[in-house]
Amino acid sequence: MNVSWHSLMEDIEACRRCGLRDGCSRVVPGEGRPDADLMFIGEGPGADEDRLGRPFVGRAGALLTKMIEAMGLTREDVYICNVVKCRPPHNRQPQPEEIAACLPFLRAQTALVRPRLIVLLGATAGRAVLGPDFRVTRDRGAFVERRGVYIMPTYHPAALLRDESLKRPTWEDLKQVRDRLAALPPR
Repeated sequence: MNVSWHSLMEDIEACRRCGLRDGCSRVVPGEGRPDADLMFIGEGPGADEDRLGRPFVGRAGALLTKMIEAMGLTREDVYICNVVKCRPPHNRQPQPEEIAACLPFLRAQTALVRPRLIVLLGATAGRAVLGPDFRVTRDRGAFVERRGVYIMPTYHPAALLRDESLKRPTWEDLKQVRDRLAALPPR
């Protein structure tokens, strides 16, 4: 698929492949550096994201921003998006058919950004990218390489807000990402 950012954003905005678009205020495609070395992929927009049209701007987003900054980066250095681009009702997890409807958009975003590393935030992102057998508690913290891209699954920032004991292992995962990123040769 040879697509431009402009046409991809138009396609996402016009999408009606599933029922999520009918119940959301705004689509939330993603934001950040369009050629970032590091990409973060979450589950889907929440209420704040739906209202503002930006990914990770609520409490979990504030924590993600702190996590990125602790890695020595800024939000502007990375690309941030979600598996689904529209808010599921009542912040429920996206259904498999909703994820399947949005996956072509996520693949197109990834192809346009061409990240060298991807951090998958939580179980939904992990299953969408790595397959249905993915379990965040079992599989987080280890790099997976796909087509020359290193993928690190870890806990979603919202999980860290619910359970502070997950902060330490998540930071250990992000330190691996930071170190791998620093070791990569320039493009």
